[in-house]
Amino acid sequence: MHLDPALFADEAISEETRRFNRQKTAELEALPDSWSLPPAQVRKLRAQGGGAFPMPPKCPRATTVTIDGPHGPIGIRQILPETDAPRGVYLHIHGGGWTFGTADSQDDRLEEITRTTGAAVLSVEYRLAPEHPYPQGPDDCEAAALWLARQSEFRDLPLVIGGESAGAHLSAVTLIRLRDRHGLAPFSGAVLTAGCYDLALTPSARSWGTEKLILTTRDITLFARSFLGENGDPTPADISPLRADLAGLPPALFSVGTRDALLDDSLFMAARWLAAGNGTELSLHPGGCHVFQAFPLEISRRSNAEIDAFINAAFARAS
Repeated sequence: MHLDPALFADEAISEETRRFNRQKTAELEALPDSWSLPPAQVRKLRAQGGGAFPMPPKCPRATTVTIDGPHGPIGIRQILPETDAPRGVYLHIHGGGWTFGTADSQDDRLEEITRTTGAAVLSVEYRLAPEHPYPQGPDDCEAAALWLARQSEFRDLPLVIGGESAGAHLSAVTLIRLRDRHGLAPFSGAVLTAGCYDLALTPSARSWGTEKLILTTRDITLFARSFLGENGDPTPADISPLRADLAGLPPALFSVGTRDALLDDSLFMAARWLAAGNGTELSLHPGGCHVFQAFPLEISRRSNAEIDAFINAAFARAS
C-alpha cells in the first residue's frame, strides 16, 4: 500500500471534478434541511429523486427472496447475469447513514457488476434506524451473510462482500461477526467504499464543518445518533470496527475521494487492515466527494473499474 502525497494536493483535482463539487454543493445548499423532516418523509423524497444521489431505474429482471432473521423477515434483492450462470456472488450492503437507502436504489451499478464480473449480485434490505436502532441493522446483515454462506443456492461459489458508506461499515462488522461468532471466513474479498468506521468520528469527519458536499460533520453525528439511539456508546468494536481486532479478514479494497468528510476513516482502516496481516488496497481519488462513484465522472468510471477488477481477482483466487 503506497500513498503519493501528490494525490492530496488541490492541483491534482481535475476541472470536471472541481466543477461537479461546486455544483453539487450549491444544489444541496438549496434543499430543505433533511433533519427537520421525519425519516419516513425523507425516504419518500429520496425515492422520488429528491436526495443527494441520483435514483436510477429499477432492473426489470431483479427478484427478491425473503429469509428469516432475528428481528423478522429480511428481503434480499437478486440480480443475476443475463446469460451465463454466475461465477461468484457479490453480497452488497447499501449506504444511507443506517437511516436511509434501499436495496433497489443502485440497480444500475449492481447490474453493471453482473456484466463486468459475471457475479450474481445480492443486496440486503436491512432494517433502518431510528425505528430499528443498533443492533438490528447489523444483525440483519449477519443473518444474510450466514444464509448466503450456509443455505443459499450460491453457497459453493466464490463470495465477495461490500458496500458504500454505512454499507462499508456494515460489511466490515459482518466479516468480524462471522469470524468471532461463527468461526467462518467465507468471503474472498471485501469492497469497502467510503466507509464510516469510527462512530465517535475520526479527525476528518470531526473537522469537516458545514460545507454541504454530500456529508457535513452534523450529518455524520446525527446519523450515528440515529443508529445508536440518543445515549448510545459509539466505542465498542461491534459499532466502530476501526477499534476491532482485524486479524484473519479477507483482502480488501478501500476506495475514497480526498474531498470526503470520511477520508480518515478509509486511511485509518486500511492501515489497520494491513497491519493485521490482511491483503489491502487503498485507492484515493483527488477531489472525490463522498461516494462520488454514484455520479457520472471520470474518477467514478476509474474507481468502479478498479472495484470490478478487484471482484474478478477475488473470484479467481477462490476458484
